[in-house]
Amino acid sequence: MHFNAYGGNGAELAAALVNATNVSPKVLAVMLSEHGMLRTGLTQAQAHELAEWRHKLAPVFGERDQDIQIKLVNELLQITASKPHVSAHDGREPHLHFFSVDADIVSRAKDTTAGGLAMAISFSDGHRLGRCDRTGCERVYVDTSRNGRRRFCSLTCANRVNVAAHRTRHVRSGSRN
Repeated sequence: MHFNAYGGNGAELAAALVNATNVSPKVLAVMLSEHGMLRTGLTQAQAHELAEWRHKLAPVFGERDQDIQIKLVNELLQITASKPHVSAHDGREPHLHFFSVDADIVSRAKDTTAGGLAMAISFSDGHRLGRCDRTGCERVYVDTSRNGRRRFCSLTCANRVNVAAHRTRHVRSGSRN
């Protein structure tokens, strides 16, 4: 599934923030840059603020009750200073922004992630914002697969579950490898 820049970049950035294990300014700056954010330098205080923001983003992923998911995203949008507008900055084609390009990086990241999650649930009924099905894995993902049936954060988690299921079947049937 193809999302627009906010449904894709914003939702993917939200997932990356939720999954982050290192929230140092340097690591977060690289992550923000990888997701299309400009002027990504962060202070320690700003990194801490984004680290806290990710805890507000996390419940949206994997929520199967659409009403609850919408409520969660609307709460995120109320927190941000988001005011959508069209922009053609830095030689780019006109595109929709949920933030002022003059805002600080934390505001821009919050606006982008909240807007991205809003767009993702609007164009996919929220079923594309998942949480890994492997027991013990808490990673989240944005499902951009064609059929929208992704269940795991990575091939590694999918393989672990499938190998364990295979072994269980063989033990139950009395087969040996």
